Amino acid sequence: MRVKGGTTTRARHKKVLKSTKGYRGRQKNTFRVAKQANMKAGLHAYRGRKLKKRTYRALWIQRLNAAVRATGLTYSRFIDGLTKSKIAVNRKNLSELAINKPEVFAKIVNVAKEKASSPTRK
Repeated sequence: MRVKGGTTTRARHKKVLKSTKGYRGRQKNTFRVAKQANMKAGLHAYRGRKLKKRTYRALWIQRLNAAVRATGLTYSRFIDGLTKSKIAVNRKNLSELAINKPEVFAKIVNVAKEKASSPTRK
């Protein structure tokens, strides 16, 4: 007996075409092209999830650098002082403190300033 499997194929096609809804041109209504567009979109989404983490970390570092420079310290000396004083707060929370609670952030900067190594010129 021969089984053609039309319902399974239709279901698979509908799933792909539903995910490509809103795309331009044949990418939204031709299965062969839609399948390729869907695959490419998945690759971009995967890469974007990794990029987002990188971008946010860079943003937090920029915010910290700006906040710390206002107190007469550089970002690298600030981080050096934090590690030497054994303060383990991540950059996200530090940047949030710098924005929302500047008085607490100032105390952390003062502690880091005491422990930070002074710049040496050759």
